Amino acid sequence: MKRNLAIAVLLFATSFALAQPAPPATIAPNDALLVDSIPAIPAAIAEKADAYTNYRTAGVFSWHPQKREMLIGTRFADTTQVHRVTMPGGARTQLTFFPDRVGSAEYQPHAGKYFIFSKDIGGGEWYQLYRFDVATGAVTLLTDGKSRNLGANFSNKGDRIVYSSTRRSRGDLDFWIMDPSDKATDKMLLQNQGGGWGIADWSPDDKTLLVVNEVSVNESHLFLVDVASAQKTPLTPENEKSVAYSPIGFSADGKGVYVTTDKDNEFQRVAYIDLATKQFQYLTTYPWDVEDASLSWNRKLLAFTVNENGMSTLHVLNLTTGKELPLPKLPTGLIGSLRWHENNKDLALVITSARSPADTYAIDITTQKLDRWTTSETGGLNAETFVEPQLVKWKSFDGKEITGWLYMPNAQKFPGKRPIVVNIHGGPEGQSRPGYLGRNNYYFDELGVAMIFPNVRGSTGYGKTFVALDNGFKREDSYKDIEALLHWIKDQPNLDGNKIMVTGGSYGGHMTLATATRYNDMIACSVDVVGMSNLVTFLEHTEPYRQDLRRVEYGDERDPKMREFLESIAPMNHVKNVTKPMFVVAGVNDPRVPKSEADQMVAALKAQGTPVWYLAAKDEGHGFAKKKNADFQFYATVLFVEQYLLGQ
Repeated sequence: MKRNLAIAVLLFATSFALAQPAPPATIAPNDALLVDSIPAIPAAIAEKADAYTNYRTAGVFSWHPQKREMLIGTRFADTTQVHRVTMPGGARTQLTFFPDRVGSAEYQPHAGKYFIFSKDIGGGEWYQLYRFDVATGAVTLLTDGKSRNLGANFSNKGDRIVYSSTRRSRGDLDFWIMDPSDKATDKMLLQNQGGGWGIADWSPDDKTLLVVNEVSVNESHLFLVDVASAQKTPLTPENEKSVAYSPIGFSADGKGVYVTTDKDNEFQRVAYIDLATKQFQYLTTYPWDVEDASLSWNRKLLAFTVNENGMSTLHVLNLTTGKELPLPKLPTGLIGSLRWHENNKDLALVITSARSPADTYAIDITTQKLDRWTTSETGGLNAETFVEPQLVKWKSFDGKEITGWLYMPNAQKFPGKRPIVVNIHGGPEGQSRPGYLGRNNYYFDELGVAMIFPNVRGSTGYGKTFVALDNGFKREDSYKDIEALLHWIKDQPNLDGNKIMVTGGSYGGHMTLATATRYNDMIACSVDVVGMSNLVTFLEHTEPYRQDLRRVEYGDERDPKMREFLESIAPMNHVKNVTKPMFVVAGVNDPRVPKSEADQMVAALKAQGTPVWYLAAKDEGHGFAKKKNADFQFYATVLFVEQYLLGQ
């Protein structure tokens, strides 16, 4: 009797269990992720959004010196690695295989027996230089494995490199020199003070270096360094303020150098500086910034781009005649990564736009023939249907005109007023430009969410006066630009002013926190990615090689009056105002904005009961570079948007 009863109970329980629906599948975070208060993410989100994560980009690193083939950076698995492409549209052959991304690669000039590449570990930005031997595939670490090492500038002969390193003091970027074929030759060339030093070029006879010391986005100074004696001589006045120089390289005869500079102008122009007289000759007159610039190997041609209200135009100047060369019609978009072949006629470049991921092209300057070397995948999506932005403008509190790029979902698919995300760029000396948005296209195409990328005061691209409008005690003025934008959104007939989310990374994260604490009633929620919650604690704990550069921008926290001001505006000190949900993202190894900036904000929000999600990664730094981590961040953000912006 008891046995029959037990069987009956078991059969009932089994049938009841079979009748119950299985719990929905969820996405489990990988072992590197630290997840706090984030609900289980339905696998359905990933299934729907997966295609938007599977785009690639392909940027040129270096031409082979003897062959018409190149090294590019692209991602096949989790991170960007070095690949070889031997012809336009050719297969991408992967050469490096590391868990962390490779940021640059440069062939040995003339022979091409090896290339030098750079990478860090876990996003810590302590970059090391490596040699990759083409014949064997062997990889050799050239630097010390601990310091931050930047650049690998080959001599014209190709037998030496010079680079900057923090090896001596962790905070100062000294110059080092070595023969990369023998790492035992590595030695310090010159000690420097500060973290803004960089090397631009060797003179044609390999006896002199053109170097720069960047004090801020508005101020830098040029020097010449005698390689034999290691003597450093100023090329521009050391007491010159509010003038920025970006060195390009020496002239063919070694008697002058080419630079871009905003000297005597609002915008960066190409200039020639005569080394004997120190006289300037300006070679361009565009009412916009000249940006990426590259000299051909024979130093007779100069390729450069001009930033025209966020879009790029390419130019090639014959330095002998002073005339520009004819060029083929290029796809509209952003242009950069200019690389000349040693044949002095093939120019590689990268183009990206709202409907095209970054891809590598090449122009034959002699025939004006344009070849597309890579065609990056877009996850199977038709990128031609992606939303293109419109440039919009609004007036800030002081009458200053501010601009931004607005992306609107398809009005037929998503009629009525649309929720909107305000996405603020980092820097703060950056600029939002209409490039490929990758995962963000999901918000437009699948959720019907609009997005605007503002360029508040302090952004580059609009002249040196504009970029300095948020410095020091003027920091709050940039916050007010976002307040004006929030009011502008509420006045737009196609936008829902009651459904606004603000987000941004780095300084954009700081602006997000400032907006959340100041304008809590005007937004629905916020997502802070590696942002600074208090500029005082940020300046005290960012890496030493960055402190002086950041103090010029934000103010010196060691000055009592400035410290008092920065504490008074710190989002961390106004966290009580935040009642709307917030999502915070951080990298454990972040050298720029330490994870402690996120920790203190999250702790304060928890203590007062404000809903807060927190995601950190043990193998990331200033933003997530590994696809698996970036994907989880994206899926979690989608869930956050669905819950708190869309109210689903």
